[in-house]
Amino acid sequence: MNSSKIIVRNNLTALYKDVYTPEALSALSALAHFNVEIKSLMTARYERRRKRQEQHRSITFLDAESIIPRTNIRVKDARDGKFEGSPIPHDLQRQWIQGTGPAAKPNATLESSIRNVAYALLSGADGWMFDGEDALGQINTMSLDNQRNLKLAILKDELFLKVAEQVAGEMNKWARDFLGDDIIKDWQEQLHFTTKIFRARGLHLDDRHIRDANGTAMAASIVDLVLYVVNNYQSLQKAGSSIVLYLPKIQTAEEAALWNELLSALETQIGLEAGTIKVYVLVEQLEATFQLMEIRAVLGKHFVGFNTGRWDYINSVSDAMAWDETFLNPNIESITMTYGYMRNYEDRVRRAVNTKDSRGNFALWQGGMEANIPVGSEEGISASMKKALAGAEREQRDGASGKWVAHWKMVHIVRPVWEKAGAQNQLGRPFPALTYTAQDAAGLTLIEPAPRTIRGARNLLSVALQYGNAFLQGMQAAALKPADFFGNDDILYLMEDMATGEIRLSILWEWIHKGAVLTEDAPETGHRKGAAFSVSLFEQLLNEEYIKLRKADNRDVYESSKSTTLPISHLIADVYCRSAIKAPWFIDLLNINLNNADLEEAKKRVKAYMETFAKDGTRITENLDFKTP
Repeated sequence: MNSSKIIVRNNLTALYKDVYTPEALSALSALAHFNVEIKSLMTARYERRRKRQEQHRSITFLDAESIIPRTNIRVKDARDGKFEGSPIPHDLQRQWIQGTGPAAKPNATLESSIRNVAYALLSGADGWMFDGEDALGQINTMSLDNQRNLKLAILKDELFLKVAEQVAGEMNKWARDFLGDDIIKDWQEQLHFTTKIFRARGLHLDDRHIRDANGTAMAASIVDLVLYVVNNYQSLQKAGSSIVLYLPKIQTAEEAALWNELLSALETQIGLEAGTIKVYVLVEQLEATFQLMEIRAVLGKHFVGFNTGRWDYINSVSDAMAWDETFLNPNIESITMTYGYMRNYEDRVRRAVNTKDSRGNFALWQGGMEANIPVGSEEGISASMKKALAGAEREQRDGASGKWVAHWKMVHIVRPVWEKAGAQNQLGRPFPALTYTAQDAAGLTLIEPAPRTIRGARNLLSVALQYGNAFLQGMQAAALKPADFFGNDDILYLMEDMATGEIRLSILWEWIHKGAVLTEDAPETGHRKGAAFSVSLFEQLLNEEYIKLRKADNRDVYESSKSTTLPISHLIADVYCRSAIKAPWFIDLLNINLNNADLEEAKKRVKAYMETFAKDGTRITENLDFKTP
């Protein structure tokens, strides 16, 4: 389909006419002009990154007297709360537990795929963030399946209700065995309980199915925003529900201001009152932590809260500090929310949301992810659930109004932490005012002593390889654990998404290129405490972990993937980690190989990406299989 403003690939407007409705296509065309501006902002983002790395400069706070780009808001005014926000809507007042996950499955029939939505809306979670980004596979037309499933569920389509009734029975069977009682008393009533929230893809990603009139890949943020809101706003409002999104990967207040323009333009396009669309911002990027109040201010009436997501944030710090030879992350297991720079980041977020705006409004802090799944041995589950509850209790004590879980089975395990506390939220809890000193800045990249071991490296490598393999098969969220623990039910699988794969390779890149020193002996490799983590050691471990996956049974590594997507995952991990120039996003190398199972073709694409980025900082982000005249 070709209109004056957008080009939709092949015959998708016919196959997905329920998603690409006339109203949606009209709104896409109306917002298409933002594509050029987004691309310009992304060019500026990577130019800032390049200059910082060349000049060995850390990220700093903005000049208090400067004006936030794309606005007329002075930085000092934003920090002092001199801007107009909005009260928290009724259905976001209590968000003790938000589940996260996609609304679709790869290579599945509609009836099978839509089960994802049923599990989510019957889970008992206060909100469910239906993911269009890190946890949603992008092979074939999965992004459109995701939108279709959400629309059908929100409309309470007959097919969805049939599936929901079946799923409710299955969930209760598990609950009776594990918790001793049903978790769903009235499945139809339960469908009304959970607030629907959608996470759009970040500004750095391109949609695989739409280009603008110039043939440039359309920013995925525009597509996701339009398709979700336009297809569902009337049904949500009729049900008395808010229209809520999560905005990911924002790095600066300027980028947030562009998001605000997108939101406002769409509200005008479809006749919604200004500020109707509400957004949480995922604080996933180090640079954003230097501009929290500025981000709140520019999003104004749209803004409701921040979320502290662990994995993406670790990757962003690693990426921002790639130039600093002294910045070396430890084993990933050591980088908890109480570790060094993570502790300081979380503290800034909770202080930012508890700063009043000009009308006395505070904002929400939604805590981080609980990735455990209660499947394994009795001993393994018991130990993991104790850790999960301890993490939730700490976040609740420290001021979070709720947290995330990555699997519906965790909802009723973790939610009692907030039920016991009783309060709907912790809005306005007193914390010290934010300050903007050199000491504050240093704390945001604070490294503390912790292990760097061969065991840690194997864990990083094994999960990264498995994650790349899963992604290329259409599973951007997958239950994984290191290969050495396959068959050991005392070690539980964790739900992993794009961010977890990303940080594993970022840490390995650091260890190789900065000469990380091992903190323990490793007799099996002949390396002793104090030895450097070299390229040759990386290659040895990479090949050993790869062989384990090639030998694994079908339960852990699909047999069909061992000659298709797994070798491509191995290639990408090898190139990413050994490259002298650190690629900004692991996902880029995976995205350009979606729907490609040819290793030789993958080599060409990865080589082209790395050479292009090294030459002038250009990322190849479009769908290479989408040909336009």
